[in-house]
Amino acid sequence: MAAHGSRAQLDKKPQDVASMFDGVAKRYDVTNTVLSFGQDRGWRRATRAALDLRPGETVLDLAAGTGVSTVELGRSGAWCVAADFSKGMLAAGSSRKLPMVAGDAMALPFADDAFDAATISFGLRNVADHEAGLRELRRVVRPGGRLVVCEFSTPVFPAFRTLYMEYLMKALPAVARAVSSNPDAYVYLAESIRAWPDQAELARRLERAGWTDVTWRNLTGGIVTLHRATAP
Repeated sequence: MAAHGSRAQLDKKPQDVASMFDGVAKRYDVTNTVLSFGQDRGWRRATRAALDLRPGETVLDLAAGTGVSTVELGRSGAWCVAADFSKGMLAAGSSRKLPMVAGDAMALPFADDAFDAATISFGLRNVADHEAGLRELRRVVRPGGRLVVCEFSTPVFPAFRTLYMEYLMKALPAVARAVSSNPDAYVYLAESIRAWPDQAELARRLERAGWTDVTWRNLTGGIVTLHRATAP
């Protein structure tokens, strides 16, 4: 188990990643807002819109952290469950009075076809075997149900991409030192974003995991991308 205040490595051992998120839970939401220059709110709204939720539908918000994203999804009138493998993150969001479940993305504690839709925002990148996670999401979403993956991606304009990578590797850890309880966790964040597949490759991996009708839409110039897919 990683010690409090430590960081995970790119092999993404689940206990190390969970421990790292436990350690940053209390200041996680405010840190993300600062580091994204407030863009995180718009990304959450766009994720809700892409899921096209209807009142009464059941929705899984995987890697929900403290439940900020789940609250946004709930504005649709759908019944939303927050799931995360970091118990510290769920505890930090316990005042939100949401259904919260501790669970591993690679072995979800839900029945087959349990949800009308599912989403995972900025969490798929932290799953040790993200294709296994995508297959598990496929298992728990009913046929015809929807998935939206909101994740950091590859900026589409070369000059902007260069500037962004400079920010990630140099400025982001410096900003994190000022606002986060564990700046080293944000070094892992930057490295994991840089190593993540681009938009087209992630679409191919969604298809390999059994999803169909895979499309994507870039937000903020491709810093973040929404991948939408349907369960066959």
